[in-house]
Amino acid sequence: MNQVTEASTEKFIQLPKWRIRYHDAGQGAPVILLHGSGPGASAWSNFSQNIEALAKKYRVIALDFPGWGQSDEFNPETGKRFAVNAEVVIGLMDGLGIERAAVVGNSMGGIASQMVTALHPGRVTHCVTMGAPAPGGPQPFYQPSGLTEGLKILFEAYRTPTEDNVRRLVEIMVYDSSFASDALIRQRTENALANKNHLTNFLKGLATMHIDAVGQDDMVHALEKSSVPALIMHGRDDRVVPVEHSLRTAALMPNASLLVFNRCGHWAQLEHAAKFNALLDGFLSGTTA
Repeated sequence: MNQVTEASTEKFIQLPKWRIRYHDAGQGAPVILLHGSGPGASAWSNFSQNIEALAKKYRVIALDFPGWGQSDEFNPETGKRFAVNAEVVIGLMDGLGIERAAVVGNSMGGIASQMVTALHPGRVTHCVTMGAPAPGGPQPFYQPSGLTEGLKILFEAYRTPTEDNVRRLVEIMVYDSSFASDALIRQRTENALANKNHLTNFLKGLATMHIDAVGQDDMVHALEKSSVPALIMHGRDDRVVPVEHSLRTAALMPNASLLVFNRCGHWAQLEHAAKFNALLDGFLSGTTA
């Protein structure tokens, strides 16, 4: 296998509505990695610790959603954020000639994993989420006291994407602040400032970033009937999306297993990369739809 780097795996594809950047590495059963939100988020920044290890056995595809990274900008006046994400996953699969794949999503990407599984169950071999909001459950944006601590900082970093704010954001995403390295802070800050329209459009589109906007009840009912094997992961110490969301998702999906990482924040795939990679491989190779 060739060296796995951001540059060596980078590709672009023109879908009907958007030009999408994605990373493509390895051979085998396809595994699609779906990143979360936040200023400076991208497929590579979310999954750089996972792609090479997984690509030894699988074809790993990690995409930048419209409005992030080097994919096209997303105008929130033209569609609903979550519905667009699911549409892009299916569009990318169609464009690459992939009939069925495992979908693995962190946070917002986890919502995409759920939606693709609910709306296109025949296209999904496995559904995996990490730190994702629960469909039909309490929304992650509010606790009894208001916004979660992590989301307050996330929105502030969108409004003012300074390196200090990005550092605060990364530090709250993890349990162990040592993972908030200077290199990661610089990468996320540079990504955020590379296209400020991504930041502006995100803030403009907050009103549509709600699962209700894409048919929450239909999604819940579809997942209740789903036979797709699901692995629902969450960090016990997540300060962005509380762990209770994954408890609900695991209870909702009849073929789901739940895994809670100790001493872990919102980014299980980063803080516990080796364990995450091994567990994901075990689930994918040991579980049949």
